[in-house]
Amino acid sequence: MTTLDTTQKFGDSDSAKPLIVTRNLSVHYGKVQALDSISLEIPERLVTAFIGPSGCGKSTLLRCFNRMNDPIDRVKITGDVTIGGHDIYNRKVNVLELRKKVGMVFQKSNPFPKSIRDNVTYGLKLHGMRDRNQLDEVVESSLTAAALWDEVKDRLNANALTLSGGQQQRLCIARAIAIQPEIILMDEPASELDPVGTAKIEELILNLKQRFTIIIVTHNMQQTTRISDQTAFFYLGKLVEHGKTNVIFTSPKMTQTEDYVTGRFG
Repeated sequence: MTTLDTTQKFGDSDSAKPLIVTRNLSVHYGKVQALDSISLEIPERLVTAFIGPSGCGKSTLLRCFNRMNDPIDRVKITGDVTIGGHDIYNRKVNVLELRKKVGMVFQKSNPFPKSIRDNVTYGLKLHGMRDRNQLDEVVESSLTAAALWDEVKDRLNANALTLSGGQQQRLCIARAIAIQPEIILMDEPASELDPVGTAKIEELILNLKQRFTIIIVTHNMQQTTRISDQTAFFYLGKLVEHGKTNVIFTSPKMTQTEDYVTGRFG
């Protein structure tokens, strides 16, 4: 239990099959290496949690899946990332279409300074949907899926910034799912919420995994055990261990994993 294993697969997640696959994925920001030869398979329609201390590469890896790292100055990305068997770093890939398939929710809720309705329909209009009836249907279905419809249905034209922090985060989730992605990336989506708001986000994630593949970055070990099916532990840019969450937390293979999940460091 002393060496790092950077080529682990997701294990025997029953009938789940890998949707996202990375092979020898490395990321450099200038001379700083953020990820070191990550080989990982992420199953579809499950919740996979990325855990590890700050600066270990979790968010960098998350952003690789919808190419959010591309605009960063002096970034260098090597290795392979496939989604559904397609190389997402192929030069022919339309990044806008990729981000339609791979939605993202950030740590800090970031609703646009527009109405609640306009926040949900923003991506749809960006992709050319103009029919008002269709837009209204998606607004209701997305807000319902995000467990927000009953709270805002009578004030859809109100500015989204008037919502509470927890409501704003659920609105951002509604905005992400409105364009019907296959994958939802979540970067510490509940870290700035109170316990009530956190519980609502966690319940929402558990419901959404019936329809979407979800990857969440979190520092909250209790949250990881409550909502994730798979857990990947990272340290200093390397993948240390990846497998079923209950196994990672009860009988990890690696000493570093055990030390982290038991609170000995991190």
